[in-house]
Amino acid sequence: MIVSLCMIAYNEADALSGLFKDISLQDYPHNKIEVVFVDSMSTDKTYEMMEKFKETGYGFRNISIVQCMKKNQASSWNAALMTARGDVIIRVDAHARIPKDFVSRNIMNLEDGENVVGGGRPNITSDISSWKLTLLAAEDSLFGSSVASYRRPSAQKEYLDSLFHAAYRREVIAKVGGFNENLGRTEDNEFHYRIRKAGYKMCCCPDIVSYQHARNNLKYMVHQKYSNGRWIGLTLSECPGCLSYFHFAPFLFVMALLFCSILAFLGLPLFLYVLLAIYGMFDIVNTVGCCTMKNVQPQFVLLPFIFPMLHIAYGIGTIVGLIQIPSWQKSIKNSHAKEKIEKVRRKVIQNTLKPEER
Repeated sequence: MIVSLCMIAYNEADALSGLFKDISLQDYPHNKIEVVFVDSMSTDKTYEMMEKFKETGYGFRNISIVQCMKKNQASSWNAALMTARGDVIIRVDAHARIPKDFVSRNIMNLEDGENVVGGGRPNITSDISSWKLTLLAAEDSLFGSSVASYRRPSAQKEYLDSLFHAAYRREVIAKVGGFNENLGRTEDNEFHYRIRKAGYKMCCCPDIVSYQHARNNLKYMVHQKYSNGRWIGLTLSECPGCLSYFHFAPFLFVMALLFCSILAFLGLPLFLYVLLAIYGMFDIVNTVGCCTMKNVQPQFVLLPFIFPMLHIAYGIGTIVGLIQIPSWQKSIKNSHAKEKIEKVRRKVIQNTLKPEER
Protein backbone atom coordinates (compact mmCIF):
# COMPACT_ATOMS: atom_id res chain seq x y z
CA MET A 1 0.00 0.00 0.00
CA ILE A 2 1.10 3.54 -0.77
CA VAL A 3 0.82 5.71 2.35
CA SER A 4 0.25 9.44 2.65
CA LEU A 5 1.58 10.61 6.02
CA CYS A 6 0.02 14.02 6.64
CA MET A 7 0.77 16.73 9.18
CA ILE A 8 -0.46 20.31 9.53
CA ALA A 9 1.26 23.04 11.53
CA TYR A 10 1.06 26.68 12.50
CA ASN A 11 4.05 28.16 14.34
CA GLU A 12 5.20 24.75 15.59
CA ALA A 13 8.95 25.14 15.03
CA ASP A 14 9.71 24.26 18.66
CA ALA A 15 7.81 20.96 18.41
CA LEU A 16 8.78 19.66 14.98
CA SER A 17 12.35 18.45 15.39
CA GLY A 18 11.38 15.32 17.31
CA LEU A 19 8.48 14.45 15.03
CA PHE A 20 10.55 14.98 11.88
CA LYS A 21 13.16 12.60 13.27
CA ASP A 22 10.43 10.04 14.01
CA ILE A 23 9.07 10.32 10.46
CA SER A 24 12.53 9.87 8.94
CA LEU A 25 13.05 6.66 10.97
CA GLN A 26 9.84 4.87 9.95
CA ASP A 27 10.52 1.21 9.13
CA TYR A 28 7.82 1.01 6.44
CA PRO A 29 9.49 1.22 2.99
CA HIS A 30 10.14 4.89 2.35
CA ASN A 31 9.49 4.49 -1.37
CA LYS A 32 5.90 3.66 -0.42
CA ILE A 33 5.43 6.74 1.77
CA GLU A 34 4.59 10.22 0.58
CA VAL A 35 4.82 12.95 3.19
CA VAL A 36 2.35 15.84 3.05
CA PHE A 37 3.02 18.94 5.14
CA VAL A 38 0.56 21.82 5.38
CA ASP A 39 1.82 25.11 6.75
CA SER A 40 -0.94 27.48 7.86
CA MET A 41 1.12 30.58 7.02
CA SER A 42 3.43 30.28 10.03
CA THR A 43 5.45 33.29 11.12
CA ASP A 44 8.24 31.30 12.78
CA LYS A 45 10.62 28.76 11.17
CA THR A 46 7.99 26.06 10.60
CA TYR A 47 7.98 26.44 6.81
CA GLU A 48 11.79 26.55 6.64
CA MET A 49 11.99 23.33 8.67
CA MET A 50 9.56 21.66 6.27
CA GLU A 51 11.66 22.80 3.31
CA LYS A 52 14.82 21.43 4.92
CA PHE A 53 13.09 18.08 5.51
CA LYS A 54 12.04 18.02 1.85
CA GLU A 55 15.55 18.80 0.66
CA THR A 56 16.97 15.93 2.70
CA GLY A 57 14.38 13.59 1.22
CA TYR A 58 15.11 10.50 3.33
CA GLY A 59 14.23 8.32 0.35
CA PHE A 60 10.51 9.01 0.56
CA ARG A 61 8.34 8.55 -2.51
CA ASN A 62 7.43 12.23 -2.44
CA ILE A 63 7.36 15.16 -0.02
CA SER A 64 4.79 17.91 -0.59
CA ILE A 65 4.50 21.22 1.22
CA VAL A 66 1.24 23.14 0.93
CA GLN A 67 0.56 26.57 2.36
CA CYS A 68 -2.99 27.18 3.56
CA MET A 69 -4.17 30.76 3.95
CA LYS A 70 -6.87 29.83 6.45
CA LYS A 71 -5.56 29.05 9.91
CA ASN A 72 -8.27 26.77 11.23
CA GLN A 73 -7.45 23.09 11.45
CA ALA A 74 -10.30 21.87 9.24
CA SER A 75 -9.09 23.98 6.30
CA SER A 76 -5.53 22.74 6.70
CA TRP A 77 -6.61 19.11 6.92
CA ASN A 78 -8.72 19.56 3.80
CA ALA A 79 -5.65 20.92 2.02
CA ALA A 80 -3.75 17.80 3.10
CA LEU A 81 -6.52 15.47 1.90
CA MET A 82 -6.68 17.17 -1.50
CA THR A 83 -2.90 16.75 -1.89
CA ALA A 84 -2.53 13.18 -0.63
CA ARG A 85 -2.49 10.42 -3.23
CA GLY A 86 -1.84 7.32 -1.13
CA ASP A 87 -4.07 4.28 -0.72
CA VAL A 88 -3.96 5.08 2.99
CA ILE A 89 -4.04 8.52 4.58
CA ILE A 90 -2.54 8.86 8.06
CA ARG A 91 -2.99 11.97 10.18
CA VAL A 92 -0.33 12.97 12.67
CA ASP A 93 -0.50 16.04 14.90
CA ALA A 94 2.41 18.49 15.00
CA HIS A 95 2.66 18.03 18.78
CA ALA A 96 3.10 14.28 18.40
CA ARG A 97 5.85 11.67 18.64
CA ILE A 98 5.54 8.36 16.81
CA PRO A 99 7.54 5.12 17.16
CA LYS A 100 9.44 3.81 14.15
CA ASP A 101 6.84 1.11 13.47
CA PHE A 102 3.89 3.51 13.60
CA VAL A 103 3.15 3.43 9.86
CA SER A 104 3.82 -0.29 9.45
CA ARG A 105 1.57 -1.16 12.40
CA ASN A 106 -1.27 0.88 10.92
CA ILE A 107 -0.87 -0.83 7.56
CA MET A 108 -0.75 -4.28 9.13
CA ASN A 109 -4.09 -3.69 10.86
CA LEU A 110 -5.68 -2.23 7.73
CA GLU A 111 -4.56 -5.32 5.81
CA ASP A 112 -6.44 -7.39 8.38
CA GLY A 113 -9.63 -5.95 6.94
CA GLU A 114 -10.19 -2.72 8.88
CA ASN A 115 -11.04 0.59 7.18
CA VAL A 116 -10.00 3.06 9.88
CA VAL A 117 -7.43 2.22 12.53
CA GLY A 118 -5.54 3.93 15.29
CA GLY A 119 -4.26 3.26 18.76
CA GLY A 120 -3.71 4.65 22.21
CA ARG A 121 -2.43 8.21 22.37
CA PRO A 122 -1.04 8.90 25.85
CA ASN A 123 0.34 12.30 26.77
CA ILE A 124 4.01 13.08 27.27
CA THR A 125 5.99 16.16 28.23
CA SER A 126 9.13 17.30 26.44
CA ASP A 127 10.95 18.94 29.34
CA ILE A 128 11.03 17.06 32.61
CA SER A 129 10.32 19.29 35.57
CA SER A 130 8.19 18.94 38.68
CA TRP A 131 5.64 21.50 37.48
CA LYS A 132 5.35 20.06 33.97
CA LEU A 133 4.92 16.56 35.36
CA THR A 134 2.11 17.94 37.52
CA LEU A 135 0.33 19.39 34.49
CA LEU A 136 0.91 16.12 32.65
CA ALA A 137 -0.73 14.24 35.53
CA ALA A 138 -3.75 16.56 35.30
CA GLU A 139 -3.99 16.09 31.53
CA ASP A 140 -3.61 12.32 31.79
CA SER A 141 -6.28 11.94 34.45
CA LEU A 142 -9.79 10.90 33.45
CA PHE A 143 -11.03 13.54 35.84
CA GLY A 144 -8.88 16.34 34.49
CA SER A 145 -9.01 15.67 30.78
CA SER A 146 -11.30 13.23 29.01
CA VAL A 147 -12.85 9.80 29.19
CA ALA A 148 -12.00 9.21 25.51
CA SER A 149 -10.66 5.67 25.25
CA TYR A 150 -8.06 6.54 22.60
CA ARG A 151 -6.13 8.64 25.13
CA ARG A 152 -4.89 5.45 26.78
CA PRO A 153 -3.31 2.33 25.25
CA SER A 154 -5.85 -0.38 24.50
CA ALA A 155 -5.48 -3.93 25.85
CA GLN A 156 -7.38 -5.42 22.92
CA LYS A 157 -9.01 -4.36 19.67
CA GLU A 158 -12.10 -2.26 20.24
CA TYR A 159 -14.30 -0.07 18.07
CA LEU A 160 -14.62 3.54 19.17
CA ASP A 161 -16.55 6.64 18.13
CA SER A 162 -13.34 8.56 17.50
CA LEU A 163 -9.58 8.15 17.07
CA PHE A 164 -6.80 10.74 17.22
CA HIS A 165 -3.81 9.77 15.06
CA ALA A 166 -5.82 7.65 12.65
CA ALA A 167 -5.15 5.86 9.36
CA TYR A 168 -7.97 5.87 6.78
CA ARG A 169 -8.36 3.80 3.65
CA ARG A 170 -8.74 6.19 0.74
CA GLU A 171 -12.20 4.83 -0.03
CA VAL A 172 -13.43 6.15 3.34
CA ILE A 173 -12.52 9.75 2.50
CA ALA A 174 -13.85 9.26 -1.04
CA LYS A 175 -17.19 8.31 0.53
CA VAL A 176 -17.60 10.93 3.27
CA GLY A 177 -15.58 13.87 1.94
CA GLY A 178 -13.51 16.37 3.89
CA PHE A 179 -13.76 18.29 7.13
CA ASN A 180 -16.41 20.85 8.01
CA GLU A 181 -14.54 24.17 7.90
CA ASN A 182 -17.20 25.87 9.98
CA LEU A 183 -15.91 24.00 13.02
CA GLY A 184 -12.85 24.47 15.15
CA ARG A 185 -11.60 21.82 17.63
CA THR A 186 -14.72 19.71 16.99
CA GLU A 187 -14.01 19.07 13.32
CA ASP A 188 -12.77 15.56 14.23
CA ASN A 189 -16.00 14.76 16.07
CA GLU A 190 -18.14 15.74 13.10
CA PHE A 191 -15.84 14.03 10.57
CA HIS A 192 -15.84 10.76 12.49
CA TYR A 193 -19.60 11.01 12.99
CA ARG A 194 -20.06 11.02 9.20
CA ILE A 195 -17.68 8.08 8.89
CA ARG A 196 -19.76 6.08 11.36
CA LYS A 197 -23.00 7.09 9.63
CA ALA A 198 -21.51 5.85 6.35
CA GLY A 199 -21.19 2.39 7.89
CA TYR A 200 -17.46 2.32 8.69
CA LYS A 201 -16.01 1.24 12.02
CA MET A 202 -13.00 2.82 13.71
CA CYS A 203 -10.73 0.22 15.27
CA CYS A 204 -8.44 1.06 18.17
CA CYS A 205 -5.59 -1.49 18.05
CA PRO A 206 -3.39 -2.41 21.03
CA ASP A 207 -0.20 -2.62 18.94
CA ILE A 208 -0.52 0.95 17.62
CA VAL A 209 0.62 3.78 19.83
CA SER A 210 1.59 7.41 19.38
CA TYR A 211 2.21 10.23 21.82
CA GLN A 212 0.90 13.75 22.26
CA HIS A 213 2.78 16.55 23.99
CA ALA A 214 0.68 17.93 26.84
CA ARG A 215 0.44 21.65 27.41
CA ASN A 216 3.19 22.53 29.88
CA ASN A 217 1.82 25.95 30.78
CA LEU A 218 -1.24 26.25 33.02
CA LYS A 219 -2.43 29.42 31.30
CA TYR A 220 -2.37 27.69 27.89
CA MET A 221 -4.04 24.60 29.32
CA VAL A 222 -6.89 26.63 30.84
CA HIS A 223 -7.33 28.55 27.58
CA GLN A 224 -7.40 25.28 25.63
CA LYS A 225 -10.14 23.90 27.89
CA TYR A 226 -12.16 27.09 27.51
CA SER A 227 -11.83 26.95 23.72
CA ASN A 228 -12.75 23.25 23.65
CA GLY A 229 -15.84 23.96 25.72
CA ARG A 230 -16.85 26.91 23.55
CA TRP A 231 -16.73 24.77 20.42
CA ILE A 232 -18.81 22.09 22.10
CA GLY A 233 -21.50 24.72 22.68
CA LEU A 234 -21.35 26.00 19.11
CA THR A 235 -21.27 22.52 17.58
CA LEU A 236 -24.51 21.62 19.33
CA SER A 237 -26.29 23.73 16.70
CA GLU A 238 -24.34 22.31 13.75
CA CYS A 239 -24.08 18.58 14.49
CA PRO A 240 -25.52 17.50 17.87
CA GLY A 241 -25.16 13.85 16.93
CA CYS A 242 -21.37 14.03 17.00
CA LEU A 243 -21.32 15.00 20.69
CA SER A 244 -21.73 12.79 23.75
CA TYR A 245 -23.18 13.48 27.17
CA PHE A 246 -19.66 13.55 28.62
CA HIS A 247 -18.87 16.68 26.60
CA PHE A 248 -21.41 18.58 28.71
CA ALA A 249 -20.29 17.41 32.17
CA PRO A 250 -18.26 20.58 32.90
CA PHE A 251 -21.17 22.72 31.67
CA LEU A 252 -23.57 20.94 34.02
CA PHE A 253 -21.11 21.33 36.90
CA VAL A 254 -20.77 25.09 36.33
CA MET A 255 -24.54 25.52 35.98
CA ALA A 256 -25.11 23.53 39.19
CA LEU A 257 -22.47 25.65 40.93
CA LEU A 258 -24.19 28.86 39.83
CA PHE A 259 -27.64 27.59 40.79
CA CYS A 260 -26.53 26.38 44.21
CA SER A 261 -24.63 29.63 44.82
CA ILE A 262 -27.81 31.58 44.15
CA LEU A 263 -29.71 29.37 46.60
CA ALA A 264 -26.97 29.92 49.18
CA PHE A 265 -27.26 33.68 48.68
CA LEU A 266 -30.99 33.35 49.28
CA GLY A 267 -30.37 31.54 52.57
CA LEU A 268 -30.32 27.91 51.43
CA PRO A 269 -26.62 26.94 51.57
CA LEU A 270 -27.18 23.19 52.03
CA PHE A 271 -27.31 22.45 48.28
CA LEU A 272 -24.00 24.27 47.72
CA TYR A 273 -22.39 22.38 50.59
CA VAL A 274 -23.56 19.04 49.16
CA LEU A 275 -22.34 19.91 45.65
CA LEU A 276 -18.92 21.03 46.91
CA ALA A 277 -18.64 17.95 49.11
CA ILE A 278 -19.39 15.57 46.25
CA TYR A 279 -17.06 17.38 43.88
CA GLY A 280 -14.37 17.63 46.55
CA MET A 281 -14.55 13.87 47.10
CA PHE A 282 -13.92 13.19 43.39
CA ASP A 283 -11.23 15.86 43.38
CA ILE A 284 -9.29 14.29 46.25
CA VAL A 285 -9.80 10.70 45.07
CA ASN A 286 -8.43 11.54 41.61
CA THR A 287 -5.51 13.48 43.11
CA VAL A 288 -4.64 10.45 45.20
CA GLY A 289 -4.98 8.34 42.07
CA CYS A 290 -2.45 10.54 40.29
CA CYS A 291 -0.08 10.12 43.23
CA THR A 292 -0.28 6.34 43.02
CA MET A 293 0.11 6.13 39.25
CA LYS A 294 2.68 8.84 38.57
CA ASN A 295 6.14 9.79 39.69
CA VAL A 296 4.93 11.88 42.62
CA GLN A 297 6.03 15.52 42.62
CA PRO A 298 5.71 18.15 45.38
CA GLN A 299 3.41 20.23 43.14
CA PHE A 300 0.87 17.39 43.07
CA VAL A 301 -0.63 19.09 46.13
CA LEU A 302 -1.92 21.70 43.65
CA LEU A 303 -3.94 19.18 41.64
CA PRO A 304 -7.10 19.67 43.77
CA PHE A 305 -7.00 23.31 42.61
CA ILE A 306 -5.94 22.64 39.00
CA PHE A 307 -8.79 20.21 38.33
CA PRO A 308 -11.61 22.68 39.12
CA MET A 309 -9.83 25.41 37.12
CA LEU A 310 -9.91 23.16 34.05
CA HIS A 311 -13.52 22.11 34.60
CA ILE A 312 -14.79 25.64 35.20
CA ALA A 313 -12.91 27.00 32.16
CA TYR A 314 -14.43 24.26 29.98
CA GLY A 315 -17.91 24.79 31.41
CA ILE A 316 -17.78 28.56 30.99
CA GLY A 317 -16.58 28.02 27.43
CA THR A 318 -19.63 25.86 26.71
CA ILE A 319 -21.95 28.50 28.16
CA VAL A 320 -20.32 31.17 25.99
CA GLY A 321 -20.62 28.91 22.95
CA LEU A 322 -24.31 28.30 23.55
CA ILE A 323 -24.90 32.03 23.93
CA GLN A 324 -23.01 32.73 20.71
CA ILE A 325 -24.96 30.21 18.60
CA PRO A 326 -27.34 32.75 16.96
CA SER A 327 -24.56 35.15 15.91
CA TRP A 328 -22.28 32.26 14.88
CA GLN A 329 -24.98 30.63 12.76
CA LYS A 330 -25.54 33.96 11.06
CA SER A 331 -21.82 34.33 10.35
CA ILE A 332 -21.53 30.89 8.71
CA LYS A 333 -24.78 31.11 6.76
CA ASN A 334 -22.95 31.60 3.46
CA SER A 335 -19.74 29.74 4.32
CA HIS A 336 -20.15 26.98 1.66
CA ALA A 337 -18.72 24.42 4.10
CA LYS A 338 -20.85 21.59 2.68
CA GLU A 339 -19.66 22.41 -0.82
CA LYS A 340 -16.06 22.23 0.40
CA ILE A 341 -16.68 18.81 1.94
CA GLU A 342 -17.94 17.62 -1.44
CA LYS A 343 -15.06 19.33 -3.27
CA VAL A 344 -12.58 17.41 -1.13
CA ARG A 345 -14.44 14.16 -1.82
CA ARG A 346 -14.24 14.69 -5.58
CA LYS A 347 -10.56 15.64 -5.39
CA VAL A 348 -9.75 12.52 -3.37
CA ILE A 349 -11.41 10.39 -6.05
CA GLN A 350 -9.62 12.28 -8.80
CA ASN A 351 -6.22 11.85 -7.13
CA THR A 352 -6.55 8.09 -6.72
CA LEU A 353 -3.40 6.45 -8.07
CA LYS A 354 -3.66 4.65 -11.38
CA PRO A 355 -1.93 1.27 -11.77
CA GLU A 356 0.87 2.75 -13.88
CA GLU A 357 1.58 5.37 -11.19
CA ARG A 358 2.32 2.86 -8.49
